[in-house]
Amino acid sequence: MQTLTPPAATFDRTSEDVGNIVGLEHVNVTQPDQHLANMFYVVGLGLTRDPYLSVSDNNMWINVGRSQFHLPTGTPQVVRGHVGLFMADRAALVERLHGVADSLRGTNFHVSEHPEYVEATCPWGNRIRVYEHDPARFGPTTLGMSYVEFDVPAGTADGIGRFYTEVFGAPHRTTETEDGIFTEVTVGRRQFLVFRESDAPSATYDGHHLQIYLAQFSGPYQQLRERGLITREDGQYQYRFQQIVDPDDNRPLFEIEHEVRALTHPMYARPLVNRNPIQSQATYAPGADAWHG
Repeated sequence: MQTLTPPAATFDRTSEDVGNIVGLEHVNVTQPDQHLANMFYVVGLGLTRDPYLSVSDNNMWINVGRSQFHLPTGTPQVVRGHVGLFMADRAALVERLHGVADSLRGTNFHVSEHPEYVEATCPWGNRIRVYEHDPARFGPTTLGMSYVEFDVPAGTADGIGRFYTEVFGAPHRTTETEDGIFTEVTVGRRQFLVFRESDAPSATYDGHHLQIYLAQFSGPYQQLRERGLITREDGQYQYRFQQIVDPDDNRPLFEIEHEVRALTHPMYARPLVNRNPIQSQATYAPGADAWHG
């Protein structure tokens, strides 16, 4: 018996394209107080400190599904935009965040609830938007880092998108709405970098960075090197660049350090521990310590 399949025309195959950037692994911002960082990221947001690496008091790695925040001790750095996460149980998140308010009093900590998301501001001003998990948008995984959004100068969004496509082979889409123009660059499975144009004066870049993995590692390196954009040679598996430029004339458009790794990097796809923050002594359920999904 022959199995009939729908005509190929019924599928939008391009919607499944990922491109050469296959993962947004971490966002790195320095902060001056590990205790306050723990109260916000672990106790408030309900995320998990990596138990295996960077466990001293000079750095903290925070697991978010398959991604991380890296939080070395230092002068506070603030992402010029916000980071988008998703997780299950919005009500429990809000309760946790309000539960740390007294401990974070006198800092920039703030919580605001919106129809689509909850926005939590860390003690030093980093904004985290947390969306209720929706499988249609985020897929079956129920905890993760969906995107990082940057505020960029007017007239730069499309050039930034073309830079990622031409240098990295990463699909991009530039959209104009009544709220303005933004470019969305695919950097992994259901992960994006978003560059939203703003007329507001740009904040001075303070050195925070993000880390991505590439399937095809050497081609982008060669293009970046020819443009004079490589800023650091970290080793066999990794290099860095900082300036995003217009691919047509090399005009600087935006600055954010990228830690670029090959899939052959020993830490690629390292399993990350994620706890279930609902667990407590009062309501303990055996076998439910880990975050499932």
